[in-house]
Amino acid sequence: MQQPDSAELGRLIEAVGLNRDRAAFARLFEHFAPRLKTYLMRAGAAPSAAEDFAQEAMLTVWRKASLFDPRRAGASTWVFTIARNLRIDALRREKLDSREPDITELPDDPLTPDAILAGADDTIRVGSALSALSDDQARLIKLSYFHEKAHAEIARELGIPLGTVKSRLRLAVIKLRSLLSETQ
Repeated sequence: MQQPDSAELGRLIEAVGLNRDRAAFARLFEHFAPRLKTYLMRAGAAPSAAEDFAQEAMLTVWRKASLFDPRRAGASTWVFTIARNLRIDALRREKLDSREPDITELPDDPLTPDAILAGADDTIRVGSALSALSDDQARLIKLSYFHEKAHAEIARELGIPLGTVKSRLRLAVIKLRSLLSETQ
């Protein structure tokens, strides 16, 4: 079978993106998988890791083919960039995993009874200040700070615009800060 040219590779990726064309993907896989493995091995990956990266890259091509834009990059450039980025991400994860624990992150001493009591007092003060807020403001504070939800997630959950969430949350924090400063 004749090797596809750059334009045909682009059309194959577009066919996968638009129609989930398995035959087009098979041709892409046949063309790119061995080339990706070779490229990744030359870049320093072990043969088994290079094969894993190549397969993961092709899986990403399948999933993200609809994002391919032939005006921004050629098909080969796009596919090889995916493989390169997967390898870089893996190297970064590996580097983070191999870090020795930083002993400066550990607490110096266990909490003293005074510190525990002060923490309990703070909890009571914050709870009291929260109860002085309107129900909407208290709910926004709880969702954002206690449940650690992103503003966009809060907007979806409450069915209100993102800008409204941000402005209401800002006002709630200002009021909460004011209430807490009054009780010091």
